[in-house]
Amino acid sequence: MTYRFLSPAEQDLAEAVSYYERAEPGLGVEFLDEVERTVRRILLNPHAWTKVSENHRRCRTRRFPFGLIYAIEGETIVISAVMHLSRHPDWWKSRA
Repeated sequence: MTYRFLSPAEQDLAEAVSYYERAEPGLGVEFLDEVERTVRRILLNPHAWTKVSENHRRCRTRRFPFGLIYAIEGETIVISAVMHLSRHPDWWKSRA
């Protein structure tokens, strides 16, 4: 199984990494590592995480208050958003 980030999700990720890096040097890299661990968890068992719509699921990161919103398209995980959990739960739907 493979994965890819949609452009808006890449932008979400870049903004979050930048925010954490400004807050504390090195924290942005730690956030990126946590997102990578979360992607690996999704790849191991893509159907295990909470459904947030008919075609999308959310897997929360463990250390940071973020969730990855993704769809399963054949053998590919398509990540639509890297969403801070304080956002409205439907915020990401305008991109799907």
